[in-house]
Formats: sequence, C-alpha cells, structure tokens
Amino acid sequence: MICWINPFTGLAGDMLLGALLDAGAPLDEVRASIGATGLTGWELEAERVTVHGLTATSARVRVTDSATERRAAELLELAASARPEPVAALSTAALTAIAHAEGRLHGTDPAEVHLHELGGHDALVDIVGVAAALHALGVTEVVSAPLPLGTGRVRAAHGLLPCPAPATLALLEGAVVTGTDLRGETVTPTGAALLRAAGARYGPPPTMTPVATGYGAGTRVLPDRPNVVAVTLGRPQDPPGAPDPPDVHGTTLEALVTLETNLDDVTGETLAHTIARALDEGALDAWTTPAVMKKGRPAQVLHVLARPEAVGRLQALVLAETGTLGIRHTAQTRVAVPRSTRTVDVGGVPVRVKQGPFGAKAEHDDAATAAALTGLPLRVVAERARRLAEREHPEGSTEEGGTP
Repeated sequence: MICWINPFTGLAGDMLLGALLDAGAPLDEVRASIGATGLTGWELEAERVTVHGLTATSARVRVTDSATERRAAELLELAASARPEPVAALSTAALTAIAHAEGRLHGTDPAEVHLHELGGHDALVDIVGVAAALHALGVTEVVSAPLPLGTGRVRAAHGLLPCPAPATLALLEGAVVTGTDLRGETVTPTGAALLRAAGARYGPPPTMTPVATGYGAGTRVLPDRPNVVAVTLGRPQDPPGAPDPPDVHGTTLEALVTLETNLDDVTGETLAHTIARALDEGALDAWTTPAVMKKGRPAQVLHVLARPEAVGRLQALVLAETGTLGIRHTAQTRVAVPRSTRTVDVGGVPVRVKQGPFGAKAEHDDAATAAALTGLPLRVVAERARRLAEREHPEGSTEEGGTP
C-alpha cells in the first residue's frame, strides 16, 4: 500500500497519527503497540473535530506523568520494546535520527542527549503510534508533497529559536521543502524524523488506485484555513506499457524493489547481522558490493531485494541496524520460474532440495549436516540429493515453494 501525504499547512507527529487513524488504522492495535513499550501514565484518544468546515481526526494524548525531558537512550529502550517488530524498527529509527540531529547540534553523544520538548510521553506515543498505524495499514511506500516551512521564531528550552528550528532543519536534510506565508513552526522535529525513518520520497501522487483518505488535525487554530494534513492510501499500479508476463515454462514477471545504501562506518559483523535479519524478515535476497566513496574511503553498498509489501519493514530494519541516513529505492522486474522444495534421504539424514524446471540443488545447511553425520564429502551428499530429487520428479515441478 502506498501512503501519499499532503502536508497542507505543515506536519507534526500528532497530525500524521490523526490522519492515519482517520484513514482506517485500528486504534486498538495502535494502542497495543504503544503499550508494549512499557510506557505508563498515558491515554490516546481519536476525537472527531471540524476545522473550517472540514471533518478530521485529532489524536489526543492525555498524560499523568509530567516529565518532559528524558535521555535519548531511555526513549530508544522503550521504543525497541514496541510490537510487532517492524513498529519497533521504524520507531527506533525515528528516535535515532532525532538523537543524532540533537547530538550534532549540541556537541553531545547522541545516546546521552537530553530531549526537552521531545522527551515527554506525547512524542513517544506519536512516534510509535504512527509506526504502528503504517504497519497496520500495510503501507510499504511513503510519498510526501513538499513540506511547507514557516517563518518567525519558536520558543524552546534553550530560548527563542528561528523557524524552522535547527533540529528540524537537520532532520529535513535530503527532503523537499517549500516556503509558506504561515508564521511559526509548521514542521516539527517529530514529523520530520518520521518521514526520514519511513524512507519517504517527495513529489506528486504516484501512480496508484486510491482506496482511502484521512485528515489529521493539529492543535493550532489558523484564521483562514484548516490546520490539517491529508493522507491518501492507494494500491500501486503497473506503469503504462508494462510487458505482459511471459509464458515460457510457466514463468511469471514479478515487480520487485531493491533497497540500497552506501555504508562506510559499519563493521563487517553488523553487515552480516543485517543481511541475516533481512532474509529472516522476508527479503528475497540481500548482499553487499565493495565501493570507493569520496576522499578514497572504502565502503560497502548494501542491497536488499524485496516484494513491494515487504519494503516498509525491511527499510525500517536497515535504518535501525545500520544507522544510515538514506535508502534508495529502485523498481525491478524479475522473471521467475516455478519451483518447489522437496526433502530426500541421504544416508538416513533428511536433505531439502530446491527444484525447478531446469535442475535441482540441495540446501547447503542440510547437505553440510548430512556430510558431518555420514562422513561423506559435502559434494557427494549434494550430488546424491540432487539425483534423488530429479529421479523422483524428472520433469521438474510447478508446485509453489520458497523463493531464492
């Protein structure tokens, strides 16, 4: 599902949460995800309001805890406990982006940054709530119209600051913005961080079939226009002129997405862990290629191949695990042949074999286990398993199975 955001008067975390609830995100599921963090002393309500003749949803957070300042590490620990896991990944990615922006501005270790206005209950509820709503709605791609930036000043814990606030500007690096005649803060750090964590791209509505639109109201009252953000959910459509799937040996043409990011400050162990987690979370494949970046720095490009419906959670995972500040999306098409996975017996040990119309191959881990238990060379086990599978099904199979 695509989520196109129209920040008519700006964007804040509570406005985006209200819009997603208005578009159909189940409030109980959102509350459950927030509750899993262990945060206490809060209530989230979705209230229908009318603003300048337009009906919208206002996400209201009522708290009994008066704390407005927490260390970033405390908030990250709470967000990491959100459930399901993709909600935790997107939430921690947003909070990590805020912590890095604040740390850079104040010359402080991101984990030790004290978040003032962003350290209260409402900020964590908004961030986890938006992540939970996107997950519940099945959103795999976020697109936003340019963000309107206000002028003037805003009062913060450190005194009067120019609009947009420095933290907001830091979080908007790489985004697309435009000027507006509105004064004051129109885009909050929470709103900017959520778009960054969701890997939002910017532009007009993409090609899609709209299925729902929701409006989220802000707390600020404007004299001449509704202070709302609109979100439109849509199903992606094949681009004009897309070829029909070929019909050779039962092959199909699949629309996929490759996520890519350049990394020059991530260890090999972290890369291996990220690849393993991506595969566990539904990536079709994940790998790295070496690269040389500016000033001759060695780096790795991480690639994750995914179906569109898995892009959101895999993107959130990569952001959280690597700390990267940006992920590229590339649309791909893949010709896929039918395949099946069968289990054969080699020396009394079960070995899975992946079989297609043009051949078969034993699963390495199974073959290695069989080799260790039987004392046979690995290549002998793999070849016996292949022959057994092809002998039982010499013409291949059209049954569904795993995807390489």
